[in-house]
Amino acid sequence: MTVNLQAPKPADVLAVPGVRLGIAEAGVRKVGRKDLTVILLDEGSAVSGVFTQNRYCAAPVQVCREHLQHVDVANANTHIRALLINTGNANAGTGAKGMADARATAEALAQLLKVKPQQILPFSTGVIMENLPVDRIVAGLPAAIADAQTQHWAKAAEGIMTTDTVPKAYSAQVVLSGQTVTITGISKGAGMIRPNMATMLGFLATDANIDPALLPALATDLANASFNRITIDGDTSTNDSFIVMATRKAAHAAITSWDSADGKALRIAMMSVAQKLAHAIVRDGEGATKFITIRVEGGKTSEECRLAAYAIAHSPLVKTAFFASDPNLGRILAAVGYAGIHDLDQDLIGLHLDDVCVVKNGGRNPDYQEADGQRVMKQSEITIKVSLGRGNAADTVWTCDLSHDYVSINADYRS
Repeated sequence: MTVNLQAPKPADVLAVPGVRLGIAEAGVRKVGRKDLTVILLDEGSAVSGVFTQNRYCAAPVQVCREHLQHVDVANANTHIRALLINTGNANAGTGAKGMADARATAEALAQLLKVKPQQILPFSTGVIMENLPVDRIVAGLPAAIADAQTQHWAKAAEGIMTTDTVPKAYSAQVVLSGQTVTITGISKGAGMIRPNMATMLGFLATDANIDPALLPALATDLANASFNRITIDGDTSTNDSFIVMATRKAAHAAITSWDSADGKALRIAMMSVAQKLAHAIVRDGEGATKFITIRVEGGKTSEECRLAAYAIAHSPLVKTAFFASDPNLGRILAAVGYAGIHDLDQDLIGLHLDDVCVVKNGGRNPDYQEADGQRVMKQSEITIKVSLGRGNAADTVWTCDLSHDYVSINADYRS
């Protein structure tokens, strides 16, 4: 079940010059499933990433961080040349063996590509506390490499799925100084989603000619406005990773500042794709029937707006009320109250459901009718707007409801 989300049409997912993707069936956990993906980058590409803030992070996350730290822009032999992604096994909670296994898969791919192991970024997603089947992954690498094509983004979106029901891929194009630049991304995730950067993976590529020094800040900004504003169940995964790649193949002059006209245009286009990928994760949330936008305005800081938004988004009482289309909206006010805004004046709080004013000055709007609230809550897409009445800051979080199916999916996950 998804909320207004359809599988991408391969023709709509555009190739990015300098990127090839290959998919294979390695039998990591189940036979007959596409579970091994490689993303191959041309020499000269720039790569940066944002990873989970879970301190009990997976071995591949640790290896990726190590490899990215050793990239030297001036030394081509240190540039990232490939990404290796397996599903079915998270390689998390596996100790020293897990680290050795993550490095072994990177070394195997590096040998086949004739590059250094440090030029490979490994990613894993799936069941925690099970050893990675290195032999199966290594055996599947030649087939994945042989399958690599520029137009295989849609196949790769399918290859990185776990409990997802729909592959997630989007593209955009923007003209920079007369040159058409392409942006394409894929993501996976449907549960264990509260990216503190969910189980989520996201990969976004462009052929734009970006100064590599700008990429780390870009990756952080994109994540903060997209994947770091979604939640399904409040669980921060051990494996969350978001990678931004720029092959720098486009013929326009290098972007050296995000304040330039080209820099602004590119950033807006990349942000749009990143947000679509993040929204798709929520729309495919395990058992989700509603896509909910939570907008908190009138805060002193965006941080306190975010605290209130996440308190609403994580409340099981709020989420189950939305599943039932039950306008028991006092649950939203209670969540705002325990969000941690210590000097909050409840008499200033306002609440809207879409265009329906529910609360004014901290109390029920005299004109509010429960039938109006229920009408909105029956919709598949809903906006909650809370006004704190204490400043000019605002922030937005996207979430979904909590249904019977969420429990069933996660109870049966390993079977």
